[in-house]
Amino acid sequence: MTSSRGKHSAGLLLFRRTDDGLEVLLGHMGGPFFAKRDAGAWTVPKGEYDPDEPAWEAARREFREELGLAPPDGEAVPLGEVRQAGGKVVTVWAVEADLDPATVVPGTFVMEWPPRSGRTREFPELDRVEWLGVDRAREVIVKAQATFLDRLAEHSA
Repeated sequence: MTSSRGKHSAGLLLFRRTDDGLEVLLGHMGGPFFAKRDAGAWTVPKGEYDPDEPAWEAARREFREELGLAPPDGEAVPLGEVRQAGGKVVTVWAVEADLDPATVVPGTFVMEWPPRSGRTREFPELDRVEWLGVDRAREVIVKAQATFLDRLAEHSA
């Protein structure tokens, strides 16, 4: 989605409290560019939306599209927005919920691969989803999205 306001994405950051502390559910971005990367290759489940769609509705829709599961009910904690390095503005809400990553059925995308081969391949939007402690999540999440972890930690303190 491109408009005069640039690209915008919205997403849901699930969190849970465990004996080891706060954990968040992140997805490892699918496709060949991220296959061998860890740092900077994990993201809040999110996606782009059009200007006429409310961000909250987009966040819930994208959760379903990215994970193949209904978004959980529960209090939505607004974590605000951040601007990523490429200019995309990401808006996120945190929801306390639990889910089994083994139940995730990720959405897919198609791209030409290998480049300039004329062949297209289908890849998962997220090739794996995991619960990560906040410190570990901070090591691997897309850099700008670490702000959401800080805001969640402040809310959960």
